[in-house]
Amino acid sequence: MPPAQPRRPGTPQPQPKNYRPFCLSVKGHVKMLRLILTVTSMTFFILAQAPEPYIVITGFEVTIIFFFIVLYLFRLDRLLKCLFWPLLDIINSLVTTIFLTIVSVLALIPETTTMTVLGGVFGLVSAMCCLADGALIYRKILFNPGGPFQKGPSLDQRHVL
Repeated sequence: MPPAQPRRPGTPQPQPKNYRPFCLSVKGHVKMLRLILTVTSMTFFILAQAPEPYIVITGFEVTIIFFFIVLYLFRLDRLLKCLFWPLLDIINSLVTTIFLTIVSVLALIPETTTMTVLGGVFGLVSAMCCLADGALIYRKILFNPGGPFQKGPSLDQRHVL
């Protein structure tokens, strides 16, 4: 077997066999749908001149979702290994679900304009997408086949002295 030749600078690194671009993955599609629904909800709240907390919370969530999309799109999560990004993404999904559900229910309870009701409905659908996003990421963490520990045949045998 010949010795491995060093890569020349500037040549791209080979991608793993199961590499799938973020935009083509299910996680990417759910996150994009979540962004679109939250932007739509925020737009309806702005047009209806809803109370400011509705607009601020949805705008804040739009910003966070956008930053996570940029993070995964440019694979910065592989570069910045000091943080465990999937866990932060799950926590963000759960907190977003709670906040969007509260804002959406508060927007739907009183008799308000049609635009506020539409913002609340899109907010509830976005909250459901947040749950789906969190579940997908949790499943990826839980069933990671290429994780740090893989059971080998030597671990099945008991060593007797």
